[in-house]
Amino acid sequence: MENNAISYIENTDLEESSLDFQPKEFTDYLGQEELKKKLSLYTKAASMRNEPLDHLLFFGPPGLGKTTISTIMANVLGVNIRITSGPMLERTGDLVAILSGLSPRDILFIDEIHRMPTAVEEILYSAMEQFKIDVIIGQGAAAKTVNLPISPFTLIGATTKSGMISAPLRTRFGITERLEYYNPQELALIVKQAAQFLNFKISNEAAELIGKAARGTPRTAKKITRRVRDIVLVQEKNSAELATVEQALQFLGIDDLGLTTIDHKILKEMIIKFNGGPVGIETIAAIVGEDSDTLQEVYEPYLLRIGYIEKTPRGRQIPHLILPRLKQKYLGQQNIF
Repeated sequence: MENNAISYIENTDLEESSLDFQPKEFTDYLGQEELKKKLSLYTKAASMRNEPLDHLLFFGPPGLGKTTISTIMANVLGVNIRITSGPMLERTGDLVAILSGLSPRDILFIDEIHRMPTAVEEILYSAMEQFKIDVIIGQGAAAKTVNLPISPFTLIGATTKSGMISAPLRTRFGITERLEYYNPQELALIVKQAAQFLNFKISNEAAELIGKAARGTPRTAKKITRRVRDIVLVQEKNSAELATVEQALQFLGIDDLGLTTIDHKILKEMIIKFNGGPVGIETIAAIVGEDSDTLQEVYEPYLLRIGYIEKTPRGRQIPHLILPRLKQKYLGQQNIF
């Protein structure tokens, strides 16, 4: 494999990869400025030493660009990157095959690393520290352990749940960095960049509206941008203006704050049936027709972040300061109860 090639061990979502602009340098990657400064220094130092980069753990919410920035690091270092995910590594042999195929200084990227089986994770311990893996040959009393050397490599682990990573694995990462949510201005720049790659023009006001509605994540901003591109194409327009984005958001069921139909349903039901709460997450899930895990992982984090709900010992509730405003929004009057 040639330098800078990307080998995908796991099939990646086509819409999220080949149809998106893929930055090659840190300067092309918008946002995460402090993180980029650190990673630029780390990669430059590793290149000067002609050594593999220290093992690195990225954590933070999904959709912020952990995979993208890892591919940039591989490109800057002039090495290959192999990408897989924790759930894909079901057997120890899966990981051994990948590790034994790495070239010196290559990067192995494992997404959702906290979901690896324990037996597979244990293979990484000696691989990360000593660049060796223990392989058991044979069965029963005749079984023996063979120590197999591997090329020095860099492991980049990514997780949305850093607390679920075991202590023995966590301590083996020399660098640990968090990716932060993007602000609307940064997302507007990403929208403009994506639109240029998708060969259509978008006004600053339209890009800013997408930035506000993208829930702080580039992945969501790019998804909305692709749907705006569809409208521009079908309506045979030259560019996307503010009205075009408003039409796309309405079509997708997203308001200018990024709230979806389900978000509004959660808030409205909490007001109608429980006067804003507190109410248990299982009860909310039953009322809106979603399972509680989906509510907690997909919808609740954003509602918590913008202050529309809060957690209490008795359950979720809408904060008292904004409850009157939401009552008026959903019920048409402030003091209905």
